[in-house]
Amino acid sequence: MKIQEILNILEAWAPKAYAEDFDNTGLLVGNAHQKCTGALITLDTLPETILEAKSKNCNLIISFHPIIFKGLKRLTGSDYVEQTVLEAIKNDICIYALHTALDNHIEGVSFGIARQLGLKNRQLLLPKKNTIKKLTTYVPQQHAETLLESLHAAGAGQIGSYDRCSFSNTGTGAFRGDQSSNPTLGKAGQDEKVSEVQLHLVYKKHLEADVLKALFASHPYEEIAYEITPLDNVNQKIGMGMVGQLEAPLTPEDFLAFVHQKMLTGPLRHSRLPKKNIKKVAVLGGSGSFAIAQAKAQGADAYVTADLKYHDFFQGDTTFLLVDIGHYESEQFTKNLILDFLNKKIPNFAFALAQSTNPVNYF
Repeated sequence: MKIQEILNILEAWAPKAYAEDFDNTGLLVGNAHQKCTGALITLDTLPETILEAKSKNCNLIISFHPIIFKGLKRLTGSDYVEQTVLEAIKNDICIYALHTALDNHIEGVSFGIARQLGLKNRQLLLPKKNTIKKLTTYVPQQHAETLLESLHAAGAGQIGSYDRCSFSNTGTGAFRGDQSSNPTLGKAGQDEKVSEVQLHLVYKKHLEADVLKALFASHPYEEIAYEITPLDNVNQKIGMGMVGQLEAPLTPEDFLAFVHQKMLTGPLRHSRLPKKNIKKVAVLGGSGSFAIAQAKAQGADAYVTADLKYHDFFQGDTTFLLVDIGHYESEQFTKNLILDFLNKKIPNFAFALAQSTNPVNYF
């Protein structure tokens, strides 16, 4: 199996189209057209990760965090980023990063936390906007069902838990082709009126190439009239963070002990203890201060995340608990999510988990 085949599976699972604009996801180092000898799954890629991959005969590293985040102006080995890239190139090892493409997956990073804490009735904390588009096109009535089937097969018409969705209007299409045209209906140079169906279908933006390919392949007209409209609708299946409910309410003190135990953390940082039990919990892996307001707005009693700053903790109050469990700790189960997914998609292939790359130590 070539490395690119594995990357295609990863990108179908966590499309790069849903990564944040600031991020650097995808293949960062190496030639994806070589045969894959094995893949090492890691949170971070460091010089020692390259050595570990080499020792395990893995020429692909699937990393959550991208080793190249900002532009590299030189490769001299002056820091750990340059050293890692140089070692990867030297050993012909590819590095692929998922990062916020997986952050925005409904069963991605925050799902790992929610599952570890046993949260029920889970929903996205921050459903993502601008991920849905709408296709409008016009087709002769006798060809409408065939075209619809082709568009559905390409992924158009899926809304939340429903698929094969569409809306249609009937009307009259009018056109005239010039002498160089070859119309499917009518003759060149003559005015024509045809009974047509106007079709409307939504689709996820990462499927646009497939949807347009299906449109062009199945539409009978020589010149196809169609419109693409970006939608502001939120996507309930794509976004960051999760919110759910504990099996039973816990006192703030018991909740902190529960989080400490389940998330395998060091010391916890938290805001002042609220005067109510904890039942509804919001979580977000990695740096999550930007979602404090949303956690409150969704009625969470506690918000579990990482990298909170001093002044962030003042947003905790008598009804809302902020808990910082640490960046690595909040994302540590992501490796297992990736491994579980790939083992299901490609059974009996050589996938391995890398050793811990947590740079934070506690005294």
